[in-house]
Amino acid sequence: MNDTINNSGISAPKWFLILAVVMVIWNLLGVMAFVMQMLMTPEQIAALPDKEQMLYQDIPLWVNIAFGCAVIGGALGCIALTLKKAIALPILVISLAGVSVQMFHAFFMAKTFEIYGPGAMVMPIMVIVIAIYLVWLANSAKSKGWIA
Repeated sequence: MNDTINNSGISAPKWFLILAVVMVIWNLLGVMAFVMQMLMTPEQIAALPDKEQMLYQDIPLWVNIAFGCAVIGGALGCIALTLKKAIALPILVISLAGVSVQMFHAFFMAKTFEIYGPGAMVMPIMVIVIAIYLVWLANSAKSKGWIA
């Protein structure tokens, strides 16, 4: 069960590497969503319903930066977890900060849920929970010596 050894000689459970790889994939999907959003053309935005068009046209630069930090930081942090590098923790903290800023804008400023409805809260809440969990996991792994 503890067959993976990091530089400190302490074994990490096999589930840790499996979970880290799954989280890399999760965050790469987020990177893909970010790239797709950044590459939306005016024609693609114009094809959306009027209320959704306003959401995409009114996204401040700082929200896009937060989105990028969230998903790129999450991907890099999870890659660092798979490599058992302690740098994963501060990178995942940056990712969580990006998620927090992005979701603050979505929940309280843009009020996206008034447009998409209550069902649209599932994914953002899941993103927040996973980002918090990843910071906790990296901190726990560091304290147990699984990452160095």
